[in-house]
Amino acid sequence: MGNVYQTIGEKIPNMSKSHKKIGEYILRNPNKVPFLTVGKLAQITSVSEATVVRFATFIGYSGFPELQQAMQDSLQKQLTTTERLQMSSQVYDEEDQWLYNIFQDDISNIRSTMENLDQTQFQKAVNLLLGANNIYIVASRSAVSLGVFLEYYLRIMRSHVEFISSVELISEKFYNLHENDVVVGISFPRYTQSTLKMFSFAGERGATTIAITDNLLSPLVPIADVPLTASSRLPSFIDSFVAPLSLMNALVTQMGNARNMDIKQKLEDLEKTWDYLDIFHKKREE
Repeated sequence: MGNVYQTIGEKIPNMSKSHKKIGEYILRNPNKVPFLTVGKLAQITSVSEATVVRFATFIGYSGFPELQQAMQDSLQKQLTTTERLQMSSQVYDEEDQWLYNIFQDDISNIRSTMENLDQTQFQKAVNLLLGANNIYIVASRSAVSLGVFLEYYLRIMRSHVEFISSVELISEKFYNLHENDVVVGISFPRYTQSTLKMFSFAGERGATTIAITDNLLSPLVPIADVPLTASSRLPSFIDSFVAPLSLMNALVTQMGNARNMDIKQKLEDLEKTWDYLDIFHKKREE
């Protein structure tokens, strides 16, 4: 059988009302549903457990365990951009609701990230970033936007923060990598080989590694000393970075709270510099 999410999308038009509720929820939460029990999925979608089991057989599986395994396997076999575009047209097909549904799916990603956040690992990441000698951020393609965002705010609180987006640079950048250095790897489906290579190389050189990715089946997780996950999926040809950005906001804010007195003087100095260089727009007095 082909990719389970694609199969669900193709069968949605012929589903009963209750099956359609389950199918649409699965397509909008592909990172979360593979780890839910029958009971939990039934509760979330307001159907009976028997309906969830019948849904699995309707899709073509022997039962929910086989469907669940197929969903977990599909998380590792990433959809092509074209396949995700086809899924998008199947899910966002209601003219009056599609815009609202996109916002709802982003809200769902944030909620899923909150519910699945390992607070122990989160705090460990905060402490590592605060205590690191040097911080390196590695990311490629669309995840570059997340890397730039994180680098900008870490630089406000920390010295020696560097963002690397090209695998060709790591031989020089990681030459003196030390166990007290931290490398943050950022990658979301479809995971890029360049980020995996940079992140893996950092681990081999003895640096502490923090992964920011979409789920625990991500190829970054086995390499990471500290894995942090944030839901990023939309039933669309693009990824949603709303939840990953929210996770980064939480990281930076927690670091700022921990170093409140340390960064206060730096922020005051920065404000003077920004004012001197006339960086920000000022409203003219009438």
